[in-house]
Amino acid sequence: MKKLVLLGLLVWAGCRTPKTETAASSSQQPVTRIAFGSCSHQKRPQPLWDDIVAQKPDVWIWLGDNIYGDSENLDTLKAKYDLQKSNPVYGQLRQSTKIIGVWDDHDYGVNDGGKEYPRRKESQQLMLDFLDVPASSPLRKQEGAYSSHVYGPKGQRVKVILLDGRYFRDPLKKVNKVNTPDPSGDILGEAQWQWLEQQLTHSDADVHIIGCGIQFLANEHIYEKWGNYPTARQRFFDLLSKTKPKGAMLISGDRHIAEVSKITVPGLGYDLYDITSSGLTHTSKPREEPNALRVGKVVFDLNYGLFSIDWARKTATVRINGDNQATYLTQEISF
Repeated sequence: MKKLVLLGLLVWAGCRTPKTETAASSSQQPVTRIAFGSCSHQKRPQPLWDDIVAQKPDVWIWLGDNIYGDSENLDTLKAKYDLQKSNPVYGQLRQSTKIIGVWDDHDYGVNDGGKEYPRRKESQQLMLDFLDVPASSPLRKQEGAYSSHVYGPKGQRVKVILLDGRYFRDPLKKVNKVNTPDPSGDILGEAQWQWLEQQLTHSDADVHIIGCGIQFLANEHIYEKWGNYPTARQRFFDLLSKTKPKGAMLISGDRHIAEVSKITVPGLGYDLYDITSSGLTHTSKPREEPNALRVGKVVFDLNYGLFSIDWARKTATVRINGDNQATYLTQEISF
């Protein structure tokens, strides 16, 4: 049964029309380059795709706001997905690279939305269509858009775990219209928590890349973040301490900035980084923003993230890159 589940994950991870036949076998080759990004407005210029294609990533990870849908009208959401998917240079990436992903709020359907969004089931199917997930995939019947993807042979294995921070999330608590920490609120929902623990327990992967639309670590800004749900955030850290996955690294989007944050989780045995990459088509204006966990500077240019894995040295170098082959941030992480 485990073999069947793994095969299904591998097939989905690589399944686009040009690559379906070889998806399972090619996934047994070691991956060395994984690119990721978020916040792509379908009507804006998209100048980064040629840079991303040139990097020849093995995997591309969408981290949310993959379109700006913001609607309960499914035809509207579908039309916006179709427009994003029709971009010819993004089409080149789809031809050459495994495409996986998860949503955030604007592609989910409503700004800052959670489980109260009434079209979440239908919206999930549209996102899976966008990612070319087969109609027969178990993810089509699953509530929530979380998923796991395994690449490479034993000893050089990467597991990408994408968390759905929308489908089960309790509404934000606001005081005078400002987000306020809610210790009683949850992000993942119990079914996803149990699934996540299963994905981490006794995993044989050497690198675990865990992604979610909103930031895990940065905790001082006023916007959406795991810190709005402090009990859930601590539960996540405690789960990492309990399961002790090798080489865990976090990735996130949403913020229209790029930055790297770092924290020490008791019992984990290594520093935990959260690499935020946002956005692909638009970013915030430069400003001062406190983040005691930040490593390096804040990037306000259009950007995407890129992991380069050196299996011999057991290091992953993550870069925040931009247009015209620019590199704004570099962080080396040992595993």
